[in-house]
Amino acid sequence: MPEPQRPSAASAGAPILTSTLLGALAGAGGLAWWLWNQSQRRQLMERERRLLRLSRFQGGVVTEDPIPTTDAGKPDALPERVQQLNQAIEEVRRQLEALEAQS
Repeated sequence: MPEPQRPSAASAGAPILTSTLLGALAGAGGLAWWLWNQSQRRQLMERERRLLRLSRFQGGVVTEDPIPTTDAGKPDALPERVQQLNQAIEEVRRQLEALEAQS
């Protein structure tokens, strides 16, 4: 009766070595992707900071929230603000008409 062949020590470690190498490759790939993603995010943030500084340098008005939804906690502040601006415009128009009448 022939004896069953036992796997040699070298072939018994092959699956472990293969799994270890595949795990290392997957980990390295994940780390490379994460580093690349962080780099892209930093570049985007730096670009936004530069644009913000440039707009301030040129005299532009930049707010944190480009569309303010509340003013002192009121959700209907935008229509109130528009009304205030319209009243200010009307006042300036009256002043200009008064200056023209004096001339």
